[in-house]
Amino acid sequence: MYDPSHLRTFLAVAQTLSFTQAARRLGLRQSTVSQHVRRLEEATGRQLFTRDTHSVELTEDGEAMLGFARRILEVQEQAAAFFTGTRLRGRLRFGASEDFVLTRLPEILEGFRYDHPEVDLELTVELSGTLHEQLAAGKLDLVLAKRRPEDSRGQLVWHDELVWIGAERLRLEADRPVPLIVFPPPGITRAVALESLEREGRPWRIACTSGSLSALIAAASAGLGVMAHSRGLIPPGLVRVPTRFGLPELTPVDFVLIHSHRPGTAQEAADALAATILAGGDRLQRRSRG
Repeated sequence: MYDPSHLRTFLAVAQTLSFTQAARRLGLRQSTVSQHVRRLEEATGRQLFTRDTHSVELTEDGEAMLGFARRILEVQEQAAAFFTGTRLRGRLRFGASEDFVLTRLPEILEGFRYDHPEVDLELTVELSGTLHEQLAAGKLDLVLAKRRPEDSRGQLVWHDELVWIGAERLRLEADRPVPLIVFPPPGITRAVALESLEREGRPWRIACTSGSLSALIAAASAGLGVMAHSRGLIPPGLVRVPTRFGLPELTPVDFVLIHSHRPGTAQEAADALAATILAGGDRLQRRSRG
């Protein structure tokens, strides 16, 4: 009933909330992306997106289609693997940034392990900047992480805003340095936060630094300061810092998948895991209600 290529296009638009970004991810023309979505809407008899010149949003029917599209594509891939007799094997070194510690990434990895039990999946959780370095050094086969604004490498999973977050009761004094809660170098959000403050001439101080996202969240929850964070991944208990405190705007961020392109079975396993993450990428996001 539903064309798999249309479902993949739908998922790409739903995850990036951009027809342009979806086209880049899929290697298609934007007109083709629009055509796929239109045909899927015709097949369902429902409107899946509301869109204008500035924004794209899922409708309630579009939200419902997310789960159906993922399951249809997963079952199709399982059937194809079963009847072709191909079974992936070998060691796959996968790196995920700290941003995904509190998301549903474990569910996605669990599904991958179920479908490919003979792949030895080795998970590394680190700062995005560190993962990029380890990938370049040949220590990882696939990375899911943020990329620097000037970097064009990688397959887009989704595009998001960086925002300032903190405890709801937090108050900032205009005449005192901004207390920052940050990852250590080479953290990408750290660099963006410092650059934005220095560009505005706003003084700052480091209130907490840690390589653990859980530690940073604890510090923010205790009211020690503010942190730059993905809008789609704001942890429970923390909120966006009100604009009245005058913090500068932060540059957007892309979450991407980057392959090492090392030949052999690891590359095949990396391709399969990348496809699984792209199909379920919306499950990685925790949208702020604030």
